[in-house]
Amino acid sequence: MMTTDETPIPENPKAAFVAVIGAPNTGKSTLINRAVGTKVSIVSPKVQTTRTRVLGIMMQGDSQLIFVDTPGIFQPSKRLDRAMVAAAWSGAEDADNLLLLIDAGRGIDGNTGRIIDALIERGVRCDAVINKTDSVRKPQLLELAAALSEKGIFDQIYMISALTGEGVDDLIQALADGAPKGPWMFPPDQASDMPERNLAAEITREQLFRQLHQELPYALTVETESWEERADGSIAVAQIIFVERESQRAIVLGKGGQRIRTIGTASRLELSEILECKVHLNLFVKVREKWGDDPERYGLWGLDFNA
Repeated sequence: MMTTDETPIPENPKAAFVAVIGAPNTGKSTLINRAVGTKVSIVSPKVQTTRTRVLGIMMQGDSQLIFVDTPGIFQPSKRLDRAMVAAAWSGAEDADNLLLLIDAGRGIDGNTGRIIDALIERGVRCDAVINKTDSVRKPQLLELAAALSEKGIFDQIYMISALTGEGVDDLIQALADGAPKGPWMFPPDQASDMPERNLAAEITREQLFRQLHQELPYALTVETESWEERADGSIAVAQIIFVERESQRAIVLGKGGQRIRTIGTASRLELSEILECKVHLNLFVKVREKWGDDPERYGLWGLDFNA
């Protein structure tokens, strides 16, 4: 899965952890998927899609870059929100490079402004990455870059479009050039640290985000219950979609089960492409009240229940 040709370890290897933080829906997952060259983190037009830390691993010359995708930082109101924000800051603390991703169209809005204030308060310097540059005019970009420069905490300001790839190669090369000398942390053909069964659950959750237009996606979670590698090379996967109420179960299933079949087909096709084999996927929808207050769920996501 997600492999490249074997890469010999150079005489003087370099490695860097690159944490990507930012407000919700600034394109963090899109950037990391673009950099790594395969999907390691789910993407959705909705905010707060990423729930936990995800590593995306790539090679650039003699350098191994380990991107840390974090949940969006926002004003938390619920327990899950607080745990997600804590995970984002935790992912940033031990990184060799810290990138603050900013939506070019939104600029220094409320959430981004609060992140910058927190960085200043913590005495943290980082690089600013203005994303979605294809969506605004150049004068607006230059104005935003000037406003960021005035904050006095950004060593470099990059302009990219993670969606189109514009400027991403230059950003990656700069990170690789500046990576400290040291051994690679992962095999050179590894693209992520996420177990395949967890990735499979995330792929299905992404489809739920894409196909359910109500607030329901925030009230559900997906777990891979079983994973069987068959003799013919295919994989049989069974997943449970947990919702909080019976009425939500009916929404996920759809009339005559049509919606859950559509979600299952889309998830199965994407999993088959990523895993490079045939996938048999069975989805089940169950009601589990207040699953968002279950400490076991937080352990599965690598989140702190008491954050």
